[in-house]
Formats: sequence, structure tokens, C-alpha cells
Amino acid sequence: MKILCIGRNYADHIAELENERPKAPVVFIKPDTTIGQRNTPFYLPTFSNDVHHEIELIVRINRIGKHIQEKFAHKYYDQISVGIDFTARDLQAQLKAKGLPWEKSKSFDGATVLGDWVNKKNFTNLQDLHFHLTKNGETVQKGCTHLMLYTIDQLIAHVSQYFTLKIGDILFTGTPAGVGPVKEGDVLEGFLEDQKLLQAKIK
Repeated sequence: MKILCIGRNYADHIAELENERPKAPVVFIKPDTTIGQRNTPFYLPTFSNDVHHEIELIVRINRIGKHIQEKFAHKYYDQISVGIDFTARDLQAQLKAKGLPWEKSKSFDGATVLGDWVNKKNFTNLQDLHFHLTKNGETVQKGCTHLMLYTIDQLIAHVSQYFTLKIGDILFTGTPAGVGPVKEGDVLEGFLEDQKLLQAKIK
């Protein structure tokens, strides 16, 4: 199982990090070892002093696919949720400044938190899904799928040109603005259309 992640898929997040708007989806992969055990805290890594939360809408692939056309992409997933892509922002900045790969800043053990999966049929319009993240009860990130630069189906079609999708693969579709640091004692909660699907305690 692999985790396919999309960067820079919301214009407001691109602006807050002062990144360049991409002409195609930005794709990177995280190994399954980044997924923390359920109902366990997220432990801050010792190699970073600036770990950020990034809430994202996620989908789980339910069939094998390669070179998938966009019009058929909806057949390749039936469950959605929210997830957190934790990022060691200081380490990422150091690596990017040197032109080096920055997997170490996003793919360390425990850097991925998954919410409870729900059937996509529970929602009438996947292009207008609202989700948000709270930190200690205060909303810090809000997103809606209609603000994505690339839709879920466009992303599936794109990544399948390069990587064979397998059952159980997870697609992170990008984070909206509002990313920020976490510290010991924080409690993060992720919501999809006001349904809480995720909780992470920071240790």
C-alpha cells in the first residue's frame, strides 16, 4: 500500500507559503510506515522544532488501475475521509534550499494520520465537500473541494499515468490555507461536513 500525496492544490495555501502555482499536479509518495497506529498519540520527532499540521480530503482506491481516463476515475474509489499530513517545516525548508528531496520532512514514522472512512454515496456532490481542522477546539483550517485546482477524478487520472494504483492505496488531495505548528499537549480534530472523523493528540 502506498500513499500518494498532492501538493499545491489550493491557491490560498500556495499563497501562504509563497510557492509557484503548478502547471500540473505536484505528486509525492509517502510509505505506509508513516501511518501511526490508531488511537495512539502523534509524537513530535526529535529532529524538528517546527512540525505543521496539514488537513486534507483523502480517498481510498478500491481497484487496480493504470492509465485511467478521468471519466472513469470515479469507479476507482468508494470511500473518503480526512487525514493529516504532518510536515517538519524547518527540515523541509533546509532541504528545498539545497535542491534536495524533502521526503524526510513528510515521510517520517507517524507523519500520517487517517480519519474514519465513510462511503462517498453519503454525499450528494463530491465537488462541494467542506472539511476543517480544529486545534484545541478552535478552527485553524477550512477547505472545500470546489476550491481545488485539480479535482479528485483529475488527480486519479493524472497519478495513474505514472503509478499503478492498487487496492488500499490512499490519495491525499492537498491542503488548504491555515497550516501551522503543533506543540506537545495540542489536540487536533478533523471534520468532513461537520462529522468528526479524526483526532490526534500531540505528545
